[in-house]
Amino acid sequence: MISIRDVASRCGVSTATVSKALNGYSDISKDTKEKVLKAAEELGYFPNSVARTLKTNKSNNIGVLFNDGTHSGLTHDYFSGILESFKVGVEKRGYDVTFINNNIGDKKMNYLEHCRYRGVDGIFIACVDFNSPAVMQLVSSELPVVTLDHKFNNRSAIISDNILGIHDLVSYIYSQGHRKIAFIHGESTSVTQSRLISFYRTIEEYGLNIPEEYVRQGIYHRADATAKITKELLDLSDRPTCIIFPDDFSAIGGINMIHERGLSITKDISVAGYDGILLSKVLSPELTTYKQDTEALGQKSAEKLISHIEKPKTTLPETIMVKGQLLTGESVGQLKNY
Repeated sequence: MISIRDVASRCGVSTATVSKALNGYSDISKDTKEKVLKAAEELGYFPNSVARTLKTNKSNNIGVLFNDGTHSGLTHDYFSGILESFKVGVEKRGYDVTFINNNIGDKKMNYLEHCRYRGVDGIFIACVDFNSPAVMQLVSSELPVVTLDHKFNNRSAIISDNILGIHDLVSYIYSQGHRKIAFIHGESTSVTQSRLISFYRTIEEYGLNIPEEYVRQGIYHRADATAKITKELLDLSDRPTCIIFPDDFSAIGGINMIHERGLSITKDISVAGYDGILLSKVLSPELTTYKQDTEALGQKSAEKLISHIEKPKTTLPETIMVKGQLLTGESVGQLKNY
């Protein structure tokens, strides 16, 4: 293994000079610095991470808390897109990523204990039960924290603009002539609350009187739950002309149920999803949906967390809203008589 002494020997300088060159100190000449950096690259020298941590009190390691209740893991398109963008963002700044959980092997520990065990410099909370005591303990700790789609006092949060998303989606459906709009939403979370508020605000804006049985609770990323509720909506004597599903993946269940009933999408009933994942583009007809900007969500989360880590005295906690984009698709037909 190449050491700092090997680099010093190659350059004919002291190990102290090599250390200064590698760490960007200004009290050595430009020529010496370039000579050291070139030698380090040629020799394949990398600073020992343990030694660096002891010296700087920084691990250059960021924890990610991702505990998906649907057990979809990194196959969940929305979260995988965000986490990939986040990973790219922190790695560009020289940080590694460690997933945080509540055990090390057979030893149980809470999230904060795991973070301290791994010596992370900060934590990105992407998906978890935000109301759990273990999460509250982590958020109340000394660690820099950035959360996704959930706000805590005095902590930075990166939020996908669900208020705007549902408003734009419902407005488009309304513009297509639909007045009987059903909404199958996900389980009780801050995201769901924002979407529900936006749904009710928007139908009020357009003077619509939506029956209570048109608004149902489903489960995010669960096609079977959506299929069951879609069947119930189709069985109503005065059924809706358009159904908004919790997300694009769960929309499959509703679409399959519509086909099982011998109905045609757009001709007999219209549908819309949410998220704008790749799947929405390959469905037939192409799904009308609202695309969340996963790349921007991950990138801004990385930037904000690193700012809290590297500039704690000047970085203020803030909530950053990230807008998405309406994808009109082809699954919402136009009603002529309205």
